[in-house]
Amino acid sequence: MILKGSQRSGGMQLALHLLKTEDNEHVEIHELKGFVADDLIGAFKEAHAISTGTKCRQFLFSLSLSPPERESVPVEVFEKAIADIESKMGLTDQPRAIIFHEKEGRRHAHCVWSRIDVEQMKAINLPHFKLKLRDVSRQLYLEHNWKMPRGLMNSKERNPLNFTQAEWQQAKRAKQDPRILKEMFQDCWAVSDSVSAFANALKERGFYLAKGDRRGHVAVDWRGEVYAISRWVGVKAKEVRARLGKPDALPSVADTQKTITERFTDKLREFSASAETQHDRRNDVLTQRRQKLVSAHRLTRENLRTNQVERLIVETKARASNLPTGLKALWFRVTGKYREIKLENENKARESKIRDGQERQVMIEKQLRERRALQHEFLQLRHHHEITIRKLSRDMGAYLELSGQDQNEALQPQRQKTIKQIRNLRRE
Repeated sequence: MILKGSQRSGGMQLALHLLKTEDNEHVEIHELKGFVADDLIGAFKEAHAISTGTKCRQFLFSLSLSPPERESVPVEVFEKAIADIESKMGLTDQPRAIIFHEKEGRRHAHCVWSRIDVEQMKAINLPHFKLKLRDVSRQLYLEHNWKMPRGLMNSKERNPLNFTQAEWQQAKRAKQDPRILKEMFQDCWAVSDSVSAFANALKERGFYLAKGDRRGHVAVDWRGEVYAISRWVGVKAKEVRARLGKPDALPSVADTQKTITERFTDKLREFSASAETQHDRRNDVLTQRRQKLVSAHRLTRENLRTNQVERLIVETKARASNLPTGLKALWFRVTGKYREIKLENENKARESKIRDGQERQVMIEKQLRERRALQHEFLQLRHHHEITIRKLSRDMGAYLELSGQDQNEALQPQRQKTIKQIRNLRRE
């Protein structure tokens, strides 16, 4: 289970983020403990109000718990992990909120603690919390026999293709897989020992080296999207300058985009637009299926919750009726039978709670399997589209380097190739 924690402020923004159903298909507030408020926004406002009596600004500790994608992880495993973490961090008995999110067939949890100790009115210090979380994460993988990521076993073996949120957002705009995009930049960097070699390697893949407004060396694709070299290659800007020199001799981003626009003929735009249109159509069909599936899942969960609440009321009344009243209750207390009935009721209530939890878990696992099956179709579509875009990018790069006469001669085979790719996508 991957654990990522941070000390932070901005309780309102965090609460709204955790409650967003636009980014998450299912949002469940599993627990609010230690707060007077009974809603997430009110709880975090309460934590902020208490923090104003101290000098602490980052009054919350936010933790995300992400289990392996294909593993079935019951709620009890999350709860035990959270209990172990708060014990290791010194956050035991601090107010906390636990929220579950589901998206794309994956389930993960967030836990947020208030760091303010109300008795001493000061923030609880959290030294070396990243190292502590790493230790707990390793232990969880070992306990549950999950396959441990190599980067967790040895930090020096972390996946170089891991991407930041900013990189993911940029790749999303370009409709490309951020891992494949990052791999492409790193491959170009690995085979280049000079600025000309790096520029040529990028051109072969439909990218152009340019001088950025703020980031020094950047690459521009045939869409006009700008990529910071140091970020996507994964090296410091100082290393980029050492290998490529100063970017002053390179064309600016605006000039590069203008050059691409001038060479980007109507036919070329038609080829790229056709590939994008076919992808968008298939993606829209899958998106509609996803929306219907999520709506059906939400309705099923709401029906189960309603049925369990109604059953709980009936069972609670039945257990209460087992307890005698009046003189009979007094006699039962004297003989000790009252205590026996009370203990039996408590055991039945506990069993009912376990049964309800198991019913919810079975339903969630069934829905996750259904959602993963649909997500597999999304991944296949992305994979095929990525292959098409990579081929198109290489062809675009080669085409834009040709002269006008050569471009006209190249259009016909390029058109046939694009049509063939689109037909293959339709058949798949």
